[in-house]
Amino acid sequence: MTSLKFLRRFFPVLAFLGGFAWDALTIGQRVRAVDLWTLGAYLAAACGLAFWLALRAARKQSAPSFDNAGSGAKARMRDFAWQAPYLLLQFFFGSIFSALFILYFKSSGHLGTWLTTLFLGALLVGNEFARKSYRRHFTLIWALLALNAVLLFNFALPHALGSLNPQWFYVSTAVGIGLTHGLRRLVPGQPGRVLPAWLLAGALLVASALDMIAPVPLVKQDLAVGHSFVREDDRFLLMVEQAPAWQFWRGQSPTVNVTEGERLYGVSAVFAPLGVTALLEHRWEVREAGGWRLVYRNTFQSTGGRERGFRGYSWVLNPQPGEWRLIVATQDGRTIATLPVTVERAAPDPEAMRLREF
Repeated sequence: MTSLKFLRRFFPVLAFLGGFAWDALTIGQRVRAVDLWTLGAYLAAACGLAFWLALRAARKQSAPSFDNAGSGAKARMRDFAWQAPYLLLQFFFGSIFSALFILYFKSSGHLGTWLTTLFLGALLVGNEFARKSYRRHFTLIWALLALNAVLLFNFALPHALGSLNPQWFYVSTAVGIGLTHGLRRLVPGQPGRVLPAWLLAGALLVASALDMIAPVPLVKQDLAVGHSFVREDDRFLLMVEQAPAWQFWRGQSPTVNVTEGERLYGVSAVFAPLGVTALLEHRWEVREAGGWRLVYRNTFQSTGGRERGFRGYSWVLNPQPGEWRLIVATQDGRTIATLPVTVERAAPDPEAMRLREF
């Protein structure tokens, strides 16, 4: 019995890891309409259940007492019947969080967006342990409902409308917090507080202004810098310098050798769902004494639907030795991915070169 209680402590973690692995395999870069409808159904069910639970609390209905409940089995059945709605609400929140975590994880391309995604992952894990808190604090329910709604609408609106205009982030935030606030106002007595939900919405707006929100539904597929770029029909070919064998996690060497007068090319592939268009840009920046200086910007329009991502390319001529970075971003400033490299003035080693196709 003691060992069973010990193992039960790890059930939420195991459920999280299993759900994460399943979503990672089933939620790919191709987000289908049925996926959005499924997540929308989860959100609608969570809204209805949160409203009903708040209504039950407002009517002063309390958990049944089992002091004189009769048999142990009967008491456990009554306890389960009372807790079941909270378990179901936890399931709905967890399902939405899990899917959104995967989607935002795949769209994160720099430190700021990684931090926001890690925060979302922490909430996902915390949700697995929050059942008792649901029963005691409706403030937590309203806050999680608002966050689920805002982040889901933030993803679904650009996907459904085929536009990555930044105004949709503000619209989705307003719709999500408005939905939560409206549901609470409909409940007599309005249990719990809605201020934390508003604070979360404000924090998301600040994070967006600081470029800490991943530009969903865009997903970086590939990004590289190298030499001798060639475009043949539908193929983009680039020679890149391989990373040392011990740096197995790198797609290319962090150091790029460039001879005097040579071009350094950058090629990116960014996935967007079919029907979604976006204005993207390459930014080449070099680190100087005062920080990063923009050297060159190349803009282009992407069209969604290609499985391996919409491709763009650019180059800088005769880059000076030092620290460089190639940034792929939307033209309103949201970063999709960043590739830092160190440029050295030397001829690349032919033995270390390999051809990459985009």
